[in-house]
Amino acid sequence: QMQLVESGGGLVQPGGSLRLSCAASGFTLDGFSLDYYTIAWFRQAPGKEREGVSCISRLVGSTYYADSVKGRFTISRDNAKNTVYLQMNSLKLEDTAVYYCGLKTGVGCTLAPSGMNVWGKGTLVTVSS
Repeated sequence: QMQLVESGGGLVQPGGSLRLSCAASGFTLDGFSLDYYTIAWFRQAPGKEREGVSCISRLVGSTYYADSVKGRFTISRDNAKNTVYLQMNSLKLEDTAVYYCGLKTGVGCTLAPSGMNVWGKGTLVTVSS
């Protein structure tokens, strides 16, 4: 079974930066590789539904960003470490949320929470002055 663990959340001032990590582990017949999956970052602010932030799949350039974070956030992966990162720059108060990573089979990038098969438990990002 697949397992995702997020880390890197914390308290940051507006305009600051933070890097989140999503470590993936599990078993496949051919051995685990992020190339077989799409991994995406989501966030959920208090009183709001979970929304997609960014996704990445195996193809170079196969990334997508929500309009609210485009130009500020960058998603990347390190296959050797089975880890996906979300570099967040120029953070705003409205970025405050619990950030989750999700995984689905296949290489089609999506920001739809319903498409994810596996979820991490989340890491809290608080942007406050």
